Amino acid sequence: MDAFQLTVLATAALATSILSAVVGMAGGITLLSVMLLFLEPLTAIPLHGVVQLISNASRTAIQRRYVDRAILWRYSWFLLPMGFAGLAVAQALPSSGVRAGIGLFVLLATWAPAWLMLGTHPERADPSRRFAALGGLVGLLGPTLGATGPLIAPFFLHIGLPRQGVIGTKAACQTLGHLAKIAVFGIAGFAFREYWLPLTLLCAMVILGTAIGSRLLERVNEIWFVRLYKTVLTLIAIHLVVAEGLSALGAP
Repeated sequence: MDAFQLTVLATAALATSILSAVVGMAGGITLLSVMLLFLEPLTAIPLHGVVQLISNASRTAIQRRYVDRAILWRYSWFLLPMGFAGLAVAQALPSSGVRAGIGLFVLLATWAPAWLMLGTHPERADPSRRFAALGGLVGLLGPTLGATGPLIAPFFLHIGLPRQGVIGTKAACQTLGHLAKIAVFGIAGFAFREYWLPLTLLCAMVILGTAIGSRLLERVNEIWFVRLYKTVLTLIAIHLVVAEGLSALGAP
């Protein structure tokens, strides 16, 4: 990884963590999209998992009093076994297919998030079963899609949690999801230590961005901010879909 790529990724980590602190979402999926411009999916996804682990763990710590531990326990049941299945799927797919698939997922998550539910209504499901199934789904999709935050968000609505409980419990579940993903890639032999410099830099930028974003929270025009991030994220996602689609078709 050269100095230019490292600078772009560090800037993206800072900007997307500010985004998450101000808007409350979308930072992780935006950062992954930028990382895929320079890295292979099976490299970008585990590195992204480490950075997002730091981000979500910090939010969990802040809201730790409100974390619903019963939900967290159910969510953890199938994360690891389904994670290995997800890694097998990711390894079997061509890199261009994974990039294009993530690009399509980003577009749906940005402009038509309800479509990700495929007509289901998670808020109506039995909470005792909802989160066990959700953990298994995240375990399966995590190694392939990388950022599953937009997919899991609807499952935490309308279950009686206060706002802090929604934020803290969702962050805690995502922390477990990233831990499981890191464990799966580590057991499979991914050399995290070879990327200590970008990981250290990106994690530092995430922490700094969270602090800056928290201070900007009351000063930023959120409507303008959301429009800006959606525009940038859409352009990156279209690039991933079109460029990798053409690559898969063998276009020059």
